[in-house]
Amino acid sequence: MTLKHSWQRTLLLFALAATLGACATGPQVTRLQEVSENADTPYKKILIVTLLSSFDSRRYLEDEVVRHLSELGVDTVAVPSTSMMDTRTPVTRSTFIAMVDEIDADAVLVTQLSSLESTGKVVDMRPETTVNFRPTYYYNVFSVETTEYMEPQGMEFQHSLVLVTELFSVQSRKAVWAIESKSKIIQDHDTVRDYTVFVDEANAIVTHLSRDGLIAR
Repeated sequence: MTLKHSWQRTLLLFALAATLGACATGPQVTRLQEVSENADTPYKKILIVTLLSSFDSRRYLEDEVVRHLSELGVDTVAVPSTSMMDTRTPVTRSTFIAMVDEIDADAVLVTQLSSLESTGKVVDMRPETTVNFRPTYYYNVFSVETTEYMEPQGMEFQHSLVLVTELFSVQSRKAVWAIESKSKIIQDHDTVRDYTVFVDEANAIVTHLSRDGLIAR
């Protein structure tokens, strides 16, 4: 695989880390908009919408938000938009309005990519060494054979991922709350995405929804 193709694949997957040999700090969350004074909270049925170019990435994050909400044992029902569409469904305003009408939602939670910065560097791989001891004809004297296996240098990518999540009231059609989450991810170019990134992002979103009194209990 060429370096160019590796970068393309990384950006396509939104830098969502590696399953092994990767590390990601939990997202740092900042409130962009406090709960509106006129918000008709708490919301009992929320349509979950993620706006990313990869349908699978959208589905993973939406499903995790729904799962975290259900584990809280709250009265709010969340419905992922990807459960009502496929890869051929237009990602348009009219599509989501139809979903709101179909499930009778009173709020829409929208998460989208705000920024993505990626850098790469060449790194030395960890060598492996084997050591063999053999006795000799002399007392307490051994023959030692050491073999070191060196891997070719690899590429390591570091990503700064920023997502913005807004909650819209269906009644007022205005944003009533918003947060920004920032994650730093280190990834080996030969590995695939790490699903824990979706888990961490969803957990941060749901935690702040609950903390700010936006969901019904």
